[in-house]
Formats: sequence, structure tokens, C-alpha cells
Amino acid sequence: TEQPPSPPEQPGQPQAGVTLYVITRHEQTIQDVTRRLFLSSEVAKKYNIVNIVFLPVNAEQWPEYIRNAIAKGRGIDVAWGGGPTLFNLLDEQGLLEPIDESKVPEFKLVLEELEKIPPVIAGAPTYKVGSDGKVRWIGASVSSFGFTVNRDILARYNLPTPQKWADLGNTIYARTLPAVPLVGIADPTMSTSNLRMFEIILQAYGWDRGWRTLTLIAANAKVYSGSSDVRDAVIRGDIAVGTTIDFYGYTAQQQNPACLYIIPSGETIVNADPIAVLKGASHPREAAVFVAWVLNEMGGQVVWLDPNINRLPINPKVFETPEGAKRPDLRKALEGVQRGGGIEFNETLSTLWVTAVMYYFKATLVDAHDDLQPVWAQIAKAYLEQRITQEQFNRLVDSLTAPITFTDPLTNTKTTFTLDYAIRISKHLAQDPSVFQSLMNQWREAARARYLSTQQLLKQMLGS
Repeated sequence: TEQPPSPPEQPGQPQAGVTLYVITRHEQTIQDVTRRLFLSSEVAKKYNIVNIVFLPVNAEQWPEYIRNAIAKGRGIDVAWGGGPTLFNLLDEQGLLEPIDESKVPEFKLVLEELEKIPPVIAGAPTYKVGSDGKVRWIGASVSSFGFTVNRDILARYNLPTPQKWADLGNTIYARTLPAVPLVGIADPTMSTSNLRMFEIILQAYGWDRGWRTLTLIAANAKVYSGSSDVRDAVIRGDIAVGTTIDFYGYTAQQQNPACLYIIPSGETIVNADPIAVLKGASHPREAAVFVAWVLNEMGGQVVWLDPNINRLPINPKVFETPEGAKRPDLRKALEGVQRGGGIEFNETLSTLWVTAVMYYFKATLVDAHDDLQPVWAQIAKAYLEQRITQEQFNRLVDSLTAPITFTDPLTNTKTTFTLDYAIRISKHLAQDPSVFQSLMNQWREAARARYLSTQQLLKQMLGS
């Protein structure tokens, strides 16, 4: 990956103007539109802010990167984008500056903007207050997770519109397999948004039912290498439905009116995506001004409305502006999110299990996909043609999705992939290449064997 630009060697002289440094997870389009709009704003001129340098650093490197900048006496000013988990971690490590107007008068501007923002959206807090009663971060946009359908393709194959995650694993979407997969997902090792969706399914449905659901979704799906590939496949009509983060869904709706983004009601999470002033900021006053501008309906909230960005603004007042009036689709989407409600997502649990969940999915559902899909296609065909009974079908699904048995490399004992085991093995998978290699091989081969033994069971039932 490219090295992000390093912060300035020394603070510039006041007359030279201020350059703000912003560490971010936002993509280039958001950076470019923000830079253009902010630098031409009255407030940037008033505070003599002449440039914004964005530092696109990988999430896991943020704490160290921020600390290094402080140690060199050129602290980064603002952190923006990357989700609440990342910002809560920064706060735990003391890296977020409390919004205290007695220390920095401009913090008053930030608190004025906060008053326009609803405190909770679909069960998710829109800002965080520290133990001292001071605000630490504020959401600048809202995101949800769901799937995008192409209504033309659903109609062509006479298929219903899915409403829940489990629908994506239904036999009705298996009719055209294995020749034409109609569902699309992304490899979780290549897509943080799809990994998050697979975790949401495990938390919404519980561990056992969750893995059963994930197995059937993968069995129905074409597995793409990245989340944008899934989005593009739905837009083109290569598939009828694909798992997407919301703004990919809204982009699909912009580019092809046949596309529709769907939030699985009561089965998803909504996140406020934060912005904060950093501890040790080189320009705390200017940082505060920028944060307030990002939250303002005439300022940074307009960025989300760009037809190439399509994010949900956190400040509903933006829809009362001329730009906001042109995006009734996003206004409706935000209202839909507020109505839809989500699940309580346990971030602590996610941190403990995420590495194991990602690699188990990769080994059993991506690497062994060439065996999983053809077997599932045969089961679905037999069921749809009524050559097997409902009871026989249930037995086959149980066989296909049952936990696999393998040898734990740490204890040399036989085990299955339980929730407790996932938590126990996660850090070893991340840190020990021999454990990683052993488990990936075992999981892949045991999954293949399970799928092929299920195929034998089907053959017995069909008497062939």
C-alpha cells in the first residue's frame, strides 16, 4: 500500500495559512469533494485554512500513527470515518480530545451542530460522551448493511424480492444453479463490509442457525473478490441480489433504476460514522471549525448528497437545503433506516471472534465452494421437482450445514467450530502461521468431505 503523506515538519507561520491533517478511512471521492467545498467556504477563509491533507491509513495502524505524530510534535488534527468501534478504541487509548469549549472556544461551534442531530438512530448512538461528561466523537453520516436487488432480473426469472438474510439461502434462488448463480457475496478476507454482514447474521440468528444460513447463502452465491464487484454485478444484471453496504446500494439505485437497496428489517445494524478532534492536534481551533463544518447542513453534510457518494447524512436539516431537495431518495432512505430498527450488535464479541469467523468462512465456504455449490444445486433441484420430501430435504440441509470435525492444533484433540473455540483460536490464527495453515487445510478438506457425503445421501434417497 502507498505510504500516506507525512505530517508537516513544523507548524507553518500564521500568514502562510493553516494546513489541516485528517486521518481517514473515507475514499478518494469523499476527500476530493470535501477539500473543494471546505477550502472555498467562508469559515476556511476566516480561519486562514489553505489546505487539507488526508492521511488514508489502515484502521489497525491508527493508534500508533497518531501517537507517533504527537511524539514528533506535529499532531494530526482530525480523525474521520472508520466506524464507532475504531473511534471507541481511540478513546479508550486517550487519543480523542474532549469537546471542551472552556479550553478551545471554537468547540462551541461543534456543540451547536450537535444539537441538530438526533441522539439515537435505529438504536445506534450518534455520539459518545466520556466519563468526564464531555463529548468525544460525533457521527457525521449513517450507514446500514443489507442487500441490493435488480428487479429486472428478479422479474426475468419470476422470483420474489428477498426481505431477510435467510431468504438469500432459499432454494427458490437455486433454480438456475450451477450454470447461473443469482446471488452475489464477497470473499470476507477481501471485504470488511461483507465480513461485517456475515457477523451480523451470526449475531442476529445465533451461532448455529447463523452458520447454517451462511452456508446456504454461499451455496446459492457467486463469490466475488470485493464488495464493489458485487455492487457492479447487480447494476449490470449479472445477478439478481448482492450483499452491500448501504451507500453501494444507493449508488446502484442511481446508476440503474431497476436496482433497489433493502435493509433486512430487524436483522441489521446501523452505525453512525464518527468524526473527532485528536489529542495533541497541531491546530485545535481550526480542527474544531472543520468538524463543525462537516456536521453543518450547508457544509459537509452536502458532501454525502453527491451522486458519486450517496451516504446518509446525520443532520436531517440538510434536506431543507436546495441540494437536499434534489435527493428525496436519500431522505426517504434515512427515514426508512430510522423506522427499520436494528439488532443490538456486540462489538466486544466481534473483536474476539472476527479473525476465526473470517477464515472459517474462507476455508469452508469460499475455498470449498466448487464442491458446495454443485451439491446444493442437486439438492435444490430434487426438492423443487418434488423428487424428495420436505423431511428428506431437511435431513440433507442438516447434513450439508452441520459443524465439521477437525483436530485442534493447540491440544491435538478432535473438536468442532463452536463459538467458544472461535474466540479461543482467533488470536492464534492471526499470529501463528503453523496454526493458520493446519486449520485452513483441515477446514477446507473436512468441508469438501461433508459436501460430498451429503451428495451420496441424496443419491441414496433418489435410489441412483
